[in-house]
Amino acid sequence: MTRKFEGFTLIELMIAVAVIGILAAIAYPSYTSYVMKARRSDAKAGLLSLQLAQEKYRANCLQYATGLHATTYSCGGGSFNLVHSNSSPDGHYALSIVSASATAYTLRATRQVGGAQANDKCGNFEIVFANGQVSKQLQTGSYSTGYNADTCW
Repeated sequence: MTRKFEGFTLIELMIAVAVIGILAAIAYPSYTSYVMKARRSDAKAGLLSLQLAQEKYRANCLQYATGLHATTYSCGGGSFNLVHSNSSPDGHYALSIVSASATAYTLRATRQVGGAQANDKCGNFEIVFANGQVSKQLQTGSYSTGYNADTCW
């Protein structure tokens, strides 16, 4: 009587593990790059919300807001604060008003230090409104070579 063994040999098992390892080594960096790209929409959403708040503020005051405040709206007396969160909707970016006047402003979404987007190659996002025109750009020096506003926005 012949006895037949069924199953995998050690060589077959090692080949399967090697193939899985190679696939994982290719897929994981691609996946993390995709996730970082998807999280950039958090910066965009936060900046666009802040931009809308600035335009509403300007409709009621003589200039654009120069600061963000959690609860206190002020329009005059040397204090120009609008009520808006200083964090993007998902919390991956910190929002700020870099500069503002009666006719122009610059808004910035800065990557959270130690956060999920800390190593994003696109860097920090900015919206600049000047001379009646809006431009979307990256903060100078905050991004990697080969990345620009056209590829990141």
